[in-house]
Amino acid sequence: MGRTHALTGWCAGLGIAPLLGHGDLGGAVLLGLVTAGFALLPDFDHRHSTASRYLGPLTGVVSFVLRKSSRYVYAITKGPRDEPVTGEHRHLSHTVLFAVLLGYLTAGLTELGGRWAVLGVAVFAVLLAEAALGDWVAVVFVGAAGWWLVRFGFDAALVQMEGLSGVLGIAVAVGCFVHCLGDAVTISGCPFLFPLPIAGETWYELRPPKWLRFRTGGPVESMLMFPAVAVAALLLIPGAWTLVTSILPALHKLTQPGSS
Repeated sequence: MGRTHALTGWCAGLGIAPLLGHGDLGGAVLLGLVTAGFALLPDFDHRHSTASRYLGPLTGVVSFVLRKSSRYVYAITKGPRDEPVTGEHRHLSHTVLFAVLLGYLTAGLTELGGRWAVLGVAVFAVLLAEAALGDWVAVVFVGAAGWWLVRFGFDAALVQMEGLSGVLGIAVAVGCFVHCLGDAVTISGCPFLFPLPIAGETWYELRPPKWLRFRTGGPVESMLMFPAVAVAALLLIPGAWTLVTSILPALHKLTQPGSS
């Protein structure tokens, strides 16, 4: 679900951007890219996922640490009715608790590290998003960064960047949370309310009724969900909906009989 996760993260980032004071094109796109990238990070708990393999040893080490941490936490917290599994994939990193803690950690580290830490988080997110969606992501990132520089000027842009620490923390948390929501509608579900015990399970997999679930990588995701999310990803770009609504009447007029 790499492509779908990344695009839903992008949509979520564009959606929250105005609420965080970044409803302009450059700011919204930058936030969307960060949220798209971190919407892939929970799957670092799978050694063969796109995200965990993308940067070789670097992401491989992160994947190893996350998998072993998840296994350990599962072993000491599982309830009497939890499944006899390793507790690696779709466990610790697929929880609201993980999303909140990672967002808080990101906000703290970027506040301490300043502009370069902010830039590091943004570049890392862009690389993850690029792994799932292709090289055009890097082009969009460069364009958004250029827009940012033109709008504020170089010196002012650096000052603005230092003030993004808290905003990036929210974007990171939202990206991870959106990933969990996406997994929750698959057949396997997602235990994102851990450690809240439900029906004797500490890692209770939340999921909708059976008829609403779909298989990861199956026809529902490929032929329905991904195209729908891709359209939303374009329309949520600031100014895109206004452009579409201004073009549609002209196209309708051209298609009428007798038009020239």
